[in-house]
Amino acid sequence: MSPPKNKPVAAHATNFIRNIIEQDLAKGTHALRTWGGKPGPAKAHAGAAPDPARIRTRFPPEPNGYLHFGHAKSICLNFGLARDYGGVCHMRFDDTNPEKEDQEYVDSILDAVRWLGYDWTANGNEHLYYASDYFDFMYEAAEYLINTGLAYVDEQSAEEMRANRGTLTEPGTASPHRSRSVEENLQLFREMRDGKHAEGSMVLRAKIDMASPNINLRDPAIYRIKKATHHRAGDKWCIYPMYTYAHPIEDGLEEISHSICTLEFEDQRPFYDWLLDQLVNGGLLAPPRPRQYEFARLNLTYVVLSKRKLIQLVEGKHVDGWDDPRMPTLAGARRRGYTPEGFRLLAERIGVSKSDSWIDFSQLEDCMRESLNETALRRVAVLDPLKLVVDNYPYGQEEECHAPNHPQKHELGKRAAPFSRELWIEREDFMEKPSTGYFRLFPGNRVRLRYGFVIECTGHEKDGAGNVTAVHCNYFSDSKSGTPGSDTYKVKGNIHWVSARHACKTEVRLYDRLFKEPHPGSGNRDYIQDLNPESRRVIHAYLEPALSDAKPEECFQFERHGYFVADRADSKPGAPVFNRAVTLRDSWNK
Repeated sequence: MSPPKNKPVAAHATNFIRNIIEQDLAKGTHALRTWGGKPGPAKAHAGAAPDPARIRTRFPPEPNGYLHFGHAKSICLNFGLARDYGGVCHMRFDDTNPEKEDQEYVDSILDAVRWLGYDWTANGNEHLYYASDYFDFMYEAAEYLINTGLAYVDEQSAEEMRANRGTLTEPGTASPHRSRSVEENLQLFREMRDGKHAEGSMVLRAKIDMASPNINLRDPAIYRIKKATHHRAGDKWCIYPMYTYAHPIEDGLEEISHSICTLEFEDQRPFYDWLLDQLVNGGLLAPPRPRQYEFARLNLTYVVLSKRKLIQLVEGKHVDGWDDPRMPTLAGARRRGYTPEGFRLLAERIGVSKSDSWIDFSQLEDCMRESLNETALRRVAVLDPLKLVVDNYPYGQEEECHAPNHPQKHELGKRAAPFSRELWIEREDFMEKPSTGYFRLFPGNRVRLRYGFVIECTGHEKDGAGNVTAVHCNYFSDSKSGTPGSDTYKVKGNIHWVSARHACKTEVRLYDRLFKEPHPGSGNRDYIQDLNPESRRVIHAYLEPALSDAKPEECFQFERHGYFVADRADSKPGAPVFNRAVTLRDSWNK
């Protein structure tokens, strides 16, 4: 997976993180680092061979939900940097909260990262790690902090700790338990570990500075009692580390060189640095220690990326699950027909910065169109069918017309489309009384049936309510596309069709944006009120017969309509169900 160290780095749009990495490599910041073959404390790396990775990054999700579009940016950034600079990106689960985590989420996250085109195998080793595997070391580090007078057990209630924390302009008030002896703190912490105290009755806090201008340094909690079964560690532990304590230790054990996270963690960086400095200076972790860098997260219009809101959408039955094609999850995107290449293209285009900004959803859709345009074979589908009868075509006769599989890729050849007396056309391709500039079918007008013959409209039928039920025409037998006579016919209209006798009738789901407002819930509005009632419309359409054999996750361009994918969950052999990924052009800004 990783390029050789002497291979030149491919040109990319530069950003401040790339600049930092290139400066570190030029200065040899990590050149003396050793690697013991797997994560571990300082003694595990001492005397080991030089680290084969020039840099180490990580993607560290908590397994308490499905990955969303914002995670795609982080995945592309961390794995992409490791790839481009001869490094390794660790796939790590921050599984320190047993009440909210589950193996289902672990499996879905691994599947999503692989689908995006990345993996965690490098230099012959798999770099898949779990924070829960480090619980023993985290506990050892906590006892080290107690022994050095840098941590204490606090029995204040959560409300008391909050009240004593101070404000941005006023210092905090020291806990009455802050001056406990090392021996008493060790005893109480071990009793917490052994389950002798109730949840919420006490926590372990770092002892830093209750007057610090950064509130995050005012003796933050680093361990809490939680008597819950962990999905991997079982019932071994009834105390669990806080995320802000666990995360820097995980980075230190894994010898991460560049710990890249989103801007909301910027205020936590001083504690990140403080903790790693204590553990490196104490000989528990190997130098040089990791450095944290923050970038702006993905803010996308017309979606919500809050995990709490996504859970509400699922549990409130506003969508059909985490992989509903309208959901901004990677599982939903995959089912909808979005592509890994499209996400990687978006990540490259929006870049990396320190400033928050909004990305319009149309940019994501444009990236998907570009990606799908390259790979999707062309097919014909009639979504709003109207019968067209070619009156002068012989009963029972049929023949083949030929259409390119991809107009820009002639090497993909052509496919045969059967032509017969009765066809399906789009209802919008006929008007009884044409409007100005309308060049498609109306009485007396000629059009070309795409890839087929020129026809002339001769009449139409209506039902008792006045609805057009069929259109009649005559065809010109010497006008078939690809034959010498076709050039003698000059018409302005060109419509698509499928043979009624051969068409594949199937369910097609027309998906659109889940929300009708660019900023759902803005102005203190309930974001549920902004759901788009037209976000999914289910129809039954007629497709050219070649589509009957479409396999799950095969993507096609339905000519004139957009890009569609055979649903990976509901398609059956010979009976595909199609989801619209994206239209051919943006209609929201019109």
